[in-house]
Amino acid sequence: MKVVLFCGGLGMRMRDGVTTGPKPMALVGERPLLWHVMRYYAYYGHTDFVLCLGYGASAVKDFFLNYDETRSNDFVLQNGARDLELFNTDISDWTITFVDTGLNSPIGERLRRVRRFVENEPVFMANYADVLTDAPLPDMIEHFESSGAIASLLAVPPQSSHHAVDIADDGVITRVTPMRDLRHWENGGYFILRPDIFQELRPDEDLVEDALVRLVRRGEVLAYPYKGYWSPADTVKERAQLDEAYHRASCPWMIWDPERSGNASQQSG
Repeated sequence: MKVVLFCGGLGMRMRDGVTTGPKPMALVGERPLLWHVMRYYAYYGHTDFVLCLGYGASAVKDFFLNYDETRSNDFVLQNGARDLELFNTDISDWTITFVDTGLNSPIGERLRRVRRFVENEPVFMANYADVLTDAPLPDMIEHFESSGAIASLLAVPPQSSHHAVDIADDGVITRVTPMRDLRHWENGGYFILRPDIFQELRPDEDLVEDALVRLVRRGEVLAYPYKGYWSPADTVKERAQLDEAYHRASCPWMIWDPERSGNASQQSG
């Protein structure tokens, strides 16, 4: 199944005064966010990627054109550094299509501009390329394919560490509730779509705020609620937390690496 990745946004909330590349190219450990998202899909056998490029396209292209397998795999070097034997490889079976989808295009327009690469697929997936999870992808796909929906998204609890308060008319607080305990869900950024989505997308629209809103009114959008691990990287602080988790080898999203994910018994789907 093909995977469309939106990796051309400016990522203004992640600006730290130093980083200039697109947000999905921000490093978590030795590799960018984009790579971590792609490894998640590849773990489940989905290795045909379509990258929607825009801002910082050269950074994405250069990363893959000069890909160094030794950065994330063990190897043996022999014969005066002339012979290299890798124990594992990351991207040898990947197909990656690079498409310029505009510098300032909204997500819906980026998807429209790669239509020719996925419109003949019965189902395809899409992702913001900057959120990490260990959600069970095969279950998500089965849940969607057994429905008549045109679109599905991973729904996660609110991630804020703040608290919501109920206030009576006289100003007295009657309840304090952690945001994560509210009966609300937010878009987790992992989409499964049918090509019918292109009939709903209009030029220069957003995928969620425009197309999906119309489909929701018709009852054609499905949610996969998930309360397990999910982490955004919208800010410098969130990215730093992910990087710290990587260096502590506490990375639930790295399901392809049992030692780092903490699940040595997990088997590939």
